[in-house]
Amino acid sequence: MRVLHTSDWHLGRAFHRESLIGAQAAFVDHLVETIRSERVDVVAVAGDVYDRALPSVDAVALCNDTLRRLVGEKVRTILISGNHDSARRLGFGADLIDAAGVHLRTDPARVAEPVVVDDVAFYAVPYLEPEVVRAPWELAERSHSAALGHAMSLIRDDLAGRGTRSVVLAHAFVTGGQGSDSERDISVGGVAHVPLSAFDGADYVALGHLHGRQRMAETVRYSGSPIAYSFSEAGQTKGSWLVDIGPQGFQGAEFVPAPVPRPIARVSGRLPDLLTSPRWARYEDHWLQVTLTDPVRPKNAMESLRRRFPHTLALAFAPEDADRPAAGVPRLSGRPEIEVVLDFVREVRDEPADDEETRLLRAAVEACRAKEAQL
Repeated sequence: MRVLHTSDWHLGRAFHRESLIGAQAAFVDHLVETIRSERVDVVAVAGDVYDRALPSVDAVALCNDTLRRLVGEKVRTILISGNHDSARRLGFGADLIDAAGVHLRTDPARVAEPVVVDDVAFYAVPYLEPEVVRAPWELAERSHSAALGHAMSLIRDDLAGRGTRSVVLAHAFVTGGQGSDSERDISVGGVAHVPLSAFDGADYVALGHLHGRQRMAETVRYSGSPIAYSFSEAGQTKGSWLVDIGPQGFQGAEFVPAPVPRPIARVSGRLPDLLTSPRWARYEDHWLQVTLTDPVRPKNAMESLRRRFPHTLALAFAPEDADRPAAGVPRLSGRPEIEVVLDFVREVRDEPADDEETRLLRAAVEACRAKEAQL
């Protein structure tokens, strides 16, 4: 049996306000082509199908089209809800569409009810919010480890009576995994991780939540997100795991890279060098996060950068001499707000605001004071 392990689609997500719906549609095209070319039997989607609990109309339409196409390929599809999904909304109509070969599993109460495909039992463990499952499962503590540990004990009990091969889908942060900036924090009282040993007994574990592909053990893996969702993911290869399950269980896994809508990168340097040096030419078509190291903050830096790098999305400043001792803290108390603002401009830029900038700053200060007077 061939299983395509994917996760964290985050349909509807934007990248620094740039729409990714077209890139996500391209990934779906790639997914369908991989299913055909690699003769995939089961697609396992390990959570975070959508980017938020109330997804956009475009995101819902893309998800609907994706599932329709997967049904058309006659491949079985198993999806669990992640921490970004609304379990109730994603799971709507789950029993009705089971017959089509699409198995939505969002209810913790059903973790020990596998989807059986050719004598392989697929146990779908949605994201488990500890506070939600603590009472019904009578857990001794409020933690992800306790919640997932109990779910896996239920699965092992069921599996012992079947004697079949098994695949577990789960959405969790396994101890030792490497996270990125685009993942939502799921910590509860500082206890967000679950131990790798929690998954003992499964032939393969398809994990979701962390956005970089990772092998926690030979049979326990994260596929990562199919698209980069933060600059912290620069350099990662995105895609899915193609997993072979044989008569004795796990046989091997191969990573299938996904198409790159637009490469991303982080660059840093002084503005004049970034704008003129040929060594930066290869980044001209990238989505960029730029950190300027000029000793004095340049004027109109973003506008200047976008003339050479039109897809610059984020800008930061880290002056090379930022560690030099401060000249002194200016007096703030009792001074007019506009003077403080103009001093700030002079300090960070090493030159005063010009007449037009001063006019705009005065107008902003006056608007703020007028707003405060109305409160």
